[in-house]
This record gives sequence, structure tokens and C-alpha cells, in this order.
Amino acid sequence: MTALWTSDEIVAATGGELHGEPFEVSGVTFDSREVLHGWLFVAMPGTVADGHDYVATALAAGAAGALVSKPGAKKSWGPHILVKDVPKALTDLAIAARNRCNGTIVGVTGSVGKTSTKEALYLALERYARGRVHRSVKSYNNHTGVPLSLARMPRDSELAVLEMGMNAAGEIAALTRLIRPHVALVTTIASAHIEHLGSMEAIADAKAEIFEGLEPGGIAILPEDSAYRGRLVKAARKYAARTITFGHGEADVAVVHAVRSEQGGSLVTARLVESELTYTIAQRGDHWVTNSLAVLAAVEAVGADLAIAGLALADMGGLKGRGERHRIAVDGGSYLLIDESYNANAASMAATLKALGEEQGVERRIAVLGPMRELGEHAADIHAGLAPAVLDAKVDQLILVGEDMAPLEKALNGAVPVTRAGSVEEASDALAKLIRPGDAVLVKASNSIGLAKLVERMAEGLTTCSIG
Repeated sequence: MTALWTSDEIVAATGGELHGEPFEVSGVTFDSREVLHGWLFVAMPGTVADGHDYVATALAAGAAGALVSKPGAKKSWGPHILVKDVPKALTDLAIAARNRCNGTIVGVTGSVGKTSTKEALYLALERYARGRVHRSVKSYNNHTGVPLSLARMPRDSELAVLEMGMNAAGEIAALTRLIRPHVALVTTIASAHIEHLGSMEAIADAKAEIFEGLEPGGIAILPEDSAYRGRLVKAARKYAARTITFGHGEADVAVVHAVRSEQGGSLVTARLVESELTYTIAQRGDHWVTNSLAVLAAVEAVGADLAIAGLALADMGGLKGRGERHRIAVDGGSYLLIDESYNANAASMAATLKALGEEQGVERRIAVLGPMRELGEHAADIHAGLAPAVLDAKVDQLILVGEDMAPLEKALNGAVPVTRAGSVEEASDALAKLIRPGDAVLVKASNSIGLAKLVERMAEGLTTCSIG
């Protein structure tokens, strides 16, 4: 099996100095808990913890070598490469990985759905070119996560799907120039990060930075249905040889017909750029119909097999924290727990509440909602603005976590029974007392709220099955 990196290649890429015997690695990580036998451990500095404190642990766990910046390394560290600056060295390794790659790379960003779309696109391409497709690590999409994902890219990758995120203007521009995608995809524009960027137009401009890194002849894919379509198209045309829109109406990749499938997902007929395809999506909700169009637009753009992509969408299960569904035993029956605890903004809140309202065969609909972050002075209005979505979803019981959710309770004006919780623990207790067989429960908030702990508590020892 060909090594991901040799120590000589790492030295050449980073300008570092090898200490100890030469080595080869089959993976890269900066988390000592993730280390597998034969991997490279990158000792990243940090404000809370310094990776150098975990070098010995990583090597004991099987790391073949380490990338460090502290001179006079301990003998117990074993093989390591000494560099001046570890984050810069990781970026240098990422640049070397990109330079040696002859495959086709798709870059993905957006306010909503970028990780889910990235995962769906990866599954579609992997089914087409098994073992020859690379993707971003988890949701590692920032100034450290993107270099790590590139550094992990096998030298013989034929296709790669890499995610980019941001908190401020200019961040995606730097990431996309590192990735240099052949296809750049924007999923949608929503109010996430408005605290830092100030306006929706500024958010659209920041996401449009992804087009700046396009390779010559590159393709831009963007949402037809967005209010910022024109702004995105204008930005894309400065760098892209071709622009493709997805969505409804006059979109290049558009829904012709979509109905709910018997399994709860959707049966879709879509018009593509050069063909038409009928396929099933396992995931529930109209937002997944839109996500699937973005996936198919990218599949067609890279020349992969659309029919195989359709099969992958039909088989795709729920992602942890992003729609994973659990059937949990309770009082001689069971209830459905929908885990959307990883992230939240106004658009994704509305989409998942709509999907909850469309759940069939349930006795009650319960929503456990926590705050959306990075909204700044707009926070109260955006949280209050969720009221129509809650009402349209016919939510029977609402558990709201934290004081930031008070504007939503006020906006509902008693139309839905509300339980207020000051913490995740209080919300867990409230839900445990409330739940009964036949319920469908949606759990959603920004990741920093920690509602994943509520999901873990409810499912611990009680899960009868996880379903797509």
C-alpha cells in the first residue's frame, strides 16, 4: 500500500528537520484521540491545550511520527520533524498534497446544508469511483480543518469533495485558493454569521469568495431560488468558465416533479443540464430535494454517473446531528427522536420544523429548540421569526432552552404550550417527563448549546434502532 507521506516528503514540503529514523505515515491528525497506527500526529498549539503535551501519548497510541515546533524534543517522542511553525507547516503539507493531486476537486460552502451536501456528494461519487474519492474530515472546514483535510488526501485521489466555512469576510477566499477547486458549489445564503458580517449581502459576498479559487475552466454551481442569485452569478462570472444554477423554475438543474415517497423521503424527477433523472431521496424534507439538485449538478459537472448518484441518494442514512433518526422505546411503545443538534440558523430551523410537521402516523409533535448563535443585534427578531414555522408544523409541545428563546415564546403568545429550560439538563428532564409512545421529537440548536447531550441521554440504553 502506497504511503500517504514519507518523512522525506514531509521535510521537503515543510522545510523541517527530521529527528530519529525515517518513517512513513498512512494518515494525519492533530487530535491525539484519533491517532491510528502509522499516522502522523501534528502538535498544534492552542489557547486551551498544546499539542506538544500529547506527542508522547500519540506515539504510544501508534503514531509513526510527529510534526513539532518545540526544539530540544524529548527522546521519548521518538521520530519527529521539527519545524518553526506547526500551523504553517500543516498548510505547507496541504499545498504539497494539492500540487501532487491530478484528480477533480469540488469545493462546497453555504450558510445551510454544506456538510450534508458534501456528505451526499461524497457518497454519490464514491459509489461511482469506489476507493478513489476523498472528502473533508467531519465538519473541519476552517483555517486548520481545510489544511488537515488536504493533508489527508491520498496522492492518487481521482475525486475530492472539500468543505469551506467562515466567520468573517476573506476567510473563504484564503481557503479556496488553498483548495483550488474545479467545481465550486454554494448551497444557500442565510442569516448565519450576520453578527460578524452585518448584512445578508455581505454574507452572500463572503460565500461567493469560493469562486476566486477556481481552476481555469472551472464551474460555479449556485442556488436559483436565492434572493442573492444575481449577486452570486455576478461574482462567479469573474472566475468561472461556466455557471450552473439549481432549484426551481428556470434553473439549469430543476425540479420537474416531487412527491413524498412511501418511506418518508421524496420521489423526484429533475431536469439536468443534459438529461432528466427520476430518483428517490431517503432524507425527509423539501430542503433535501434542493440539496439533491446541488449534488446532481456537481455529479454532472465532474462527469460522474447520474444514475449511480440517484441510487446513493436513495440509500443515504441520516447524519449524526443532522437529521439522524432514532426509534426509542418508552412505556411499552416507542417514539421518534430526530437529531438536528449540530447546528441551526433561521433557514435550517424552518426547514426541519416543516419536515416535523409532515411526519406521518405520529400522536404528537414535540420540538426542543435552543438558540441560534452569531446573530448579534438581530437575534431577538430572528428567534421571534420562528413562530410561523412552529405554528405551521402543528407543534403540540415546545421546550425552549435558554433566555435567548424568550422572544419566540412571546411571539407565539400562548398558541403552543411552552416549557422553558435554563440548561440542557433541565431540557432533558422536561422531555423525559413529557414523552410518550407515538411522539415525534425534533431536537435542534446551534452546536455550542450542547443539545447533542440531550440526544445521548434520551437514547442511552433505550434505542431500539436508528433509521434513515
